[in-house]
Amino acid sequence: MSTTVSTLYPKINDFIEGLDIHSITKERKETLEPLVAFVKEKHTQQEIIRLNFICTHNSRRSHLAQVWAQVMAYYFEIEKVYSYSGGTERTALFPVVATTLENTGFLIKTISSGDNPVYTIKFAENEHPVIGFSKKLDDTFNPSAGFAAIMTCSQADGGCPFVAGAEKRVPLTFKDPKVYDGTPQQKEKYLERSTQIATEMLYVFSQVKG
Repeated sequence: MSTTVSTLYPKINDFIEGLDIHSITKERKETLEPLVAFVKEKHTQQEIIRLNFICTHNSRRSHLAQVWAQVMAYYFEIEKVYSYSGGTERTALFPVVATTLENTGFLIKTISSGDNPVYTIKFAENEHPVIGFSKKLDDTFNPSAGFAAIMTCSQADGGCPFVAGAEKRVPLTFKDPKVYDGTPQQKEKYLERSTQIATEMLYVFSQVKG
């Protein structure tokens, strides 16, 4: 874990400290290994690390992964990491995702409303926030080359066998919390998925300097 004084918001830092990477199965670690290898190689070569997390609608899992990857890079003081997200379609960031992150300690502001609101998702006092909104994976907001395309849902993974400009393509699918929308379990299940993604991003970035 990071040993320097962090400006992570205390609630987020406490949340991270409570995560258990030993809960990740051997099989899942093997699935995570290509992402570990990509980040580690770029870090060793002192190159920019661009990660684009891709799902069908860019509304839930891809945003959670984008945010937690950026946070974990900061937590382990791994520089030159730029985390993005995109979809095969453009919809909107699902509000429960923002609420879940807010409940974990993130400072979230809506800077543009409408059918596809734009959020600033801030995790540390002195760091630029993650900008969250739904966009297609090849949107000009995202990198056009030299990035890892991390496929966070099986539909996008199956539907996008080739991602233009991607240096590496990594299938890393998560179960969709959307199936619990409108049920009494919604809050619990979104937190559960966020926690899983956070734990796995913690593991990925914990391996980089080792």
